[in-house]
Amino acid sequence: MKLTKEQQLLIITMEECAELIQACSKILRHGQDSEKMQQLLEEAGDVQTMLDLLIEHNYMTMWDVAERCDIKREKLSKWSDLV
Repeated sequence: MKLTKEQQLLIITMEECAELIQACSKILRHGQDSEKMQQLLEEAGDVQTMLDLLIEHNYMTMWDVAERCDIKREKLSKWSDLV
C-alpha cells in the first residue's frame, strides 16, 4: 500500500515526536551524558524538520506556530517557573 503525502507527513511527524519523548524519558530515567544529550538534540532537530514540513505543506503557517508559542509561554509563566 502506497501512502499519500498527507499520510507520510503525519505518520512521520508522529514517529519523530515519539522518538523525542523517548529521548527525554531516557535522560530522566538514567541521567544526562553526552550520548543521551546528542540523541535529544537529534530528535529535537527531527521534530523541528517535521514542523517545518507541516508549514511547507500548508497545514499551518509559521505565524500560527509563533502565536501558539506566545500563548504557551504565557500559560507556562503562570503554572511553572520555566518562563
